[in-house]
Amino acid sequence: MKRYAHKASGVAGLILFCWCSLWAGSVLADEVLLEYEGIELRADLMLAPDKTLQAGVVLLLHGTLAHNRMEIISTTAELLHDEGYNTLAINLSFALDKRPEGMLDCQVEHRHQHEDASGELTAWLDWLHTQGVSKVALWGHSRGANQIAWFAHEHSHALLDKLILVAPSTWDGPSNAANYQQRYAQPLAPLLTQAEALIAAGKPDEMMAVPGFVYCQNTKVSAQAFVSYGRDDKRKNTPTLLQTLTPPVLVVIGSADEVVADLPAQMAALTRDTIRVETVEGADHFFLDLYADDMVEQIVDFLDW
Repeated sequence: MKRYAHKASGVAGLILFCWCSLWAGSVLADEVLLEYEGIELRADLMLAPDKTLQAGVVLLLHGTLAHNRMEIISTTAELLHDEGYNTLAINLSFALDKRPEGMLDCQVEHRHQHEDASGELTAWLDWLHTQGVSKVALWGHSRGANQIAWFAHEHSHALLDKLILVAPSTWDGPSNAANYQQRYAQPLAPLLTQAEALIAAGKPDEMMAVPGFVYCQNTKVSAQAFVSYGRDDKRKNTPTLLQTLTPPVLVVIGSADEVVADLPAQMAALTRDTIRVETVEGADHFFLDLYADDMVEQIVDFLDW
């Protein structure tokens, strides 16, 4: 085990590398810890055979309340490794120190925000820059794809080369409110009003007991977090963001995906030359089994590094 002192673009941190077998098979990966705003972020770094970091990295971001060792992430990383691509699978902290693998426990006090991903993406890109990486493609799944598009919409980075959005999340305010009512048997609007009032009173971190937050039932959430995930914001609709992005974008859709059922129609309405849309026939939202091979085949053709 090795430890390295590290400072990068305003982020001072201790980097920890640990060689360990993370996934099935013989593929090995480094676990990397990066200090960020008083906590440590986790990621898994996998180098392709005979490749250095300088050759470029595909940075992988998981979906809602998920983690960097879930099946779609680990399978994509292994398949890209076999195709000669380095990967860095990051684990969003959700405001927790060194958050382990596994879906986020619904009973934690939720203080994280949808927008937090941008800061953590910046920290990892800055770290990759210090390692001499030449270019980075950002890959995201579901909400993670939206967070990557959101990042590219509002930020620029010297390493950012291309975006790969797999089953990117869509958003419609009225539908979200209706779904909340159906799932938790209470209207969303009064809770948002309560949370917004706390923020206006200078109490964004005050905890609220709510019937539901994202996928979690009867949990505690800060006012700021509840507003971040629950308010109507067009930026949460990934196709809306795509109209503004400069880097080349690949959008991969599963033909049997019922989670973002409106995505194909929205993507068909976009005509930008920088956007490429591919559909994997038969794949659902998570591209399991051989559908992952089809998805990675499209990615490799798109990257062409």
